[in-house]
Amino acid sequence: MSHYFTDGSASPNPGPGGYAVILDGAPVALGREKDSTNIRMEAQALIAAYKIAQAGDVISTDSEFWVNVVTKWAAGWKRNGWKKKTGEIKNLELVQELYDLYCAKPDIKLEWTRGHVGTDGNEAADEWANKAREGATLEGGA
Repeated sequence: MSHYFTDGSASPNPGPGGYAVILDGAPVALGREKDSTNIRMEAQALIAAYKIAQAGDVISTDSEFWVNVVTKWAAGWKRNGWKKKTGEIKNLELVQELYDLYCAKPDIKLEWTRGHVGTDGNEAADEWANKAREGATLEGGA
C-alpha cells in the first residue's frame, strides 16, 4: 500500500499554477499551467495521483471541495446530464476525468487531510506544488 499526498497552487489566483503528487516525501508527479486557479491545480494533482495509484493505495488531499465533488456531487451531476440545479459546472472536463478515474479505481481510498498543520506529506505536496508553479520538473529542470 502506498500513500500519496496531493496539492495544487496558483499565485496569484488566478495566475500561474502548479501541482504535485508526493510519495514517501518525494515528488512522483509535477505539472504546471501558465494560466490557472488553485481549484484546477488541486484537480490536476488528484488526476495525476489516480493515474499512478493502485488498488489498496491511499490518496490524501487538503481540498475538501474535490473530495466532495467525487464522493458526493458528481454522481448526481452525471445523472442529470452533467448539469447542476444552480447552473454550469465549472471545470467540467476535470470533474468528469477525475470522477471517471475515481469510479474506475474503487479500491483506492480518497481522504481529506487538514492542510498546513505539519503533516509531512501534505507539507511536501504544498512545497512541490509551488516549485512546479515556478517551473520545477521531475527531471530537475524548468
